[in-house]
Amino acid sequence: MKNAHIRIISRPLGMLLAALILASCSSVQTTQGGAVGIGRTQRMSVSEQQVEQAARQQYGEVLADARQKGTLNRDAAQVSRMRGIASRLIAQTGVFRPDARNWQWEENLITAPEVNAWCMPGGKIAVYTGLIEKLRISDDELAAVLGHEIAHALREHARERASQQVGTDLASAGAEILGAIYGIEGLGKVASTGLQLGIGLPNSRLHETEADRIGVELAARAGFDPRAAVSLWQKMAQAGGSAPPEFLSTHPSRESRQSDLTDYAQRVMPLYEQARKKR
Repeated sequence: MKNAHIRIISRPLGMLLAALILASCSSVQTTQGGAVGIGRTQRMSVSEQQVEQAARQQYGEVLADARQKGTLNRDAAQVSRMRGIASRLIAQTGVFRPDARNWQWEENLITAPEVNAWCMPGGKIAVYTGLIEKLRISDDELAAVLGHEIAHALREHARERASQQVGTDLASAGAEILGAIYGIEGLGKVASTGLQLGIGLPNSRLHETEADRIGVELAARAGFDPRAAVSLWQKMAQAGGSAPPEFLSTHPSRESRQSDLTDYAQRVMPLYEQARKKR
């Protein structure tokens, strides 16, 4: 009778946990498809306002720290170059989501050796001088970086990851309870690892692919050669050293990424040619 009793308890519990996870999510279409055809519906359980508020606070802290160290916007020529490229890309964001035109965009340059750049939710951009100097980056390649990072913000990938974490935490907690009922120690940890490998990492790779594809379209529409994304990631791969297998990585493998970028850069070449004629 003990096993029967366990089934009676665990079945409603599992149904309740599933219901809680589903109830906490809503279907969202953050962007229009564009020429690259990004049409995936996203499941969100964290509000856009929550994420943007946290981003504004964190961005302010990053800038305050850089200002205190004297590393914020030190090189006027590099700042002007970066902001000029960013402004051309931002002007094209309405293709994917019209409301992005009204975001409070900010672009700042931080003097630091990191080969890095990012765009927080709501359009808060930071570029590190290490990216520009170590890679000897061209304008087209810098546009590829910024287009990719802006795409993450447009698609609200940070919000989606936070929402996935809520679901993972709920599922792990449920597994821990079921483990206690069945006498299986560590079931919650096993479930968490399985969810990370089965959902978290693949979704992160999907986010990177979406950002790559949207990024090349933003660059092309802004009059930057989208093929520069391929040479950029070749440089990044050389700077990054060895990488883990794709199934254990949050990013696509170098080979699959470069192949996809080559394909989608070619698809948006007509947009680039049109933009060049207008400039």
